[in-house]
Amino acid sequence: MRLLGLTDVQRAARTLDGVANRTPALRHESMVLKSENLQRSGSFKFRGAFNKVSSLTDEERSRGVCTISSGNHAQALALVARELGIRAAILMPEDAPAFKVEATRGYGAEVVTYDRYSIPQWEAGRRFQAERGMTFVSAHDDPMISAGAGTAALELFEDAGPLDVVVAPIGGGGGIAGYATVAKALHPACRVVGAEPAAGGVTKKSLAAGERLSIDVPETIADGQQLTTPGAYPFEVMRERVDDVVLVTDSEIVAAMAFLFDGLEVVAEPSGAIATAAALAGGFEGRVGVIISGGNIGAERFEELTGRHV
Repeated sequence: MRLLGLTDVQRAARTLDGVANRTPALRHESMVLKSENLQRSGSFKFRGAFNKVSSLTDEERSRGVCTISSGNHAQALALVARELGIRAAILMPEDAPAFKVEATRGYGAEVVTYDRYSIPQWEAGRRFQAERGMTFVSAHDDPMISAGAGTAALELFEDAGPLDVVVAPIGGGGGIAGYATVAKALHPACRVVGAEPAAGGVTKKSLAAGERLSIDVPETIADGQQLTTPGAYPFEVMRERVDDVVLVTDSEIVAAMAFLFDGLEVVAEPSGAIATAAALAGGFEGRVGVIISGGNIGAERFEELTGRHV
């Protein structure tokens, strides 16, 4: 298996030039925070979705695109499909945040729901693709997705300069595979640290075991990280390029959401704030880059969790 390279990410950057937002890098003491909550569709997922769909053949596009996602990739793919004039159908968990479901529909995609507690995500996605006969666009298990996501790290290093540590969320692994590829290519001594909800930690367990493991759906407020196994492709990248994975509690995530709002006027969803939580608790030395991966959360839910009124 050929692992992702810096040239793949640079190629994705050319594809995304003038399409994706160049999101700001915010500075707070020794941290530089990449605000992908301000990306189109509200998260870093737009980068990978656009990069992947742009690579499809005319025949693949003509069949329409489909995916399975709890929300951020769903919104990103729906927006990309609308922009490129392609039909989109999204399979989402029944308990996905209503804010994300409605936003996905708002971008023009058909939304179908399923019970994530009765069938594994990968199996539900496989069945959905087979039923629809559409082109499946994975949320994380595709080098084109990781290459697109990695463009955020390219921008981060361009704006911040050398970093000693990069901290990023881990869901299926597609995002951090791209960030780690960029970090290790540009600054080999830079440590790459992933952040997972303490309720799950499947990637941390899998890396320790040397193979992909599966767990039950974790109970956490970080809905974007309720995956039960790492993606096959990003796992191979993470094995070589991710130095550590730290586990973060829901209470630490909420504290980070409040910190971002109070100190930087940033609204981040739980999965978007988890890397900040890890950086605040981690005691990392030197200059630390942090990926704020998304801000897709309704005002009512944000206030419920943080006590802050948006």
